[in-house]
Amino acid sequence: MFTALTIAGSDSGGGAGIQADLKSFAARHVYGTSALTAITAQNTRGVSDVVELSPAIIAAQIDAVLSDIGAHAIKTGMLSSVAIIETVAHRLIQEKVAKLVVDPVMVAKSGDKLLHDEAVSAIKELLLPLALVVTPNRYEAAILCEHDVRSLEEMEAAARAIARFGARHVVVKGGLHHDQSVDVLWDGERIQRFATPHLRTRSTQGTGCTFSAAIAAELAKGETVHDAVQNAKQYVFAAMKHAPNIGSGHGPLNHFPPQE
Repeated sequence: MFTALTIAGSDSGGGAGIQADLKSFAARHVYGTSALTAITAQNTRGVSDVVELSPAIIAAQIDAVLSDIGAHAIKTGMLSSVAIIETVAHRLIQEKVAKLVVDPVMVAKSGDKLLHDEAVSAIKELLLPLALVVTPNRYEAAILCEHDVRSLEEMEAAARAIARFGARHVVVKGGLHHDQSVDVLWDGERIQRFATPHLRTRSTQGTGCTFSAAIAAELAKGETVHDAVQNAKQYVFAAMKHAPNIGSGHGPLNHFPPQE
């Protein structure tokens, strides 16, 4: 059985964070484990409260999982403070993790901040050099590379710039082109574009978590980065297309969409 570990925050509404990651792992036929970094009071309308867990208990969770169950791939999500990022990075280095997907979570879909400002540098300096794949959206990419990211050309430039921090593959998400939703992948040598039809829907909560978790699951099964990104892109599209229309804000996806 292939296994994957998510190191991320909890979403009480179930649409993002640890909950979305574990559902995505299961949908991709991978056994999922978790190390919780924070607890959020959250629904489709927003985040009303956040409690960070201590670095010590985060490290203990990672150690407990990896010393027994192991992980063929690991993904990180909400790592909100410098101390948490330092702890996670230390454990990843200690374990010599080869297949790491970093989702640099900074802001919830509602606009609520999930990352302290001073933690951005820690992500660049400590996490990105460890990443096989990093998956920022356009907003996160703009913060990481310190320039606006709007057009596809700017997304491609941002992917190249972010790779200079050490990530071996960079996927910048969220482009629109001729009614297509386009993500761009820089693999160190060339840019590749991945497109699906653009869905006009409010059911978009947890799309980033779901995408990065699906990539990690595919990598755990032995897929190449290219195929992992392609499969994850199609999976998120199906999950959005068949979303359950829950809540009055940005609704969750259907992590177990019907086969078409």
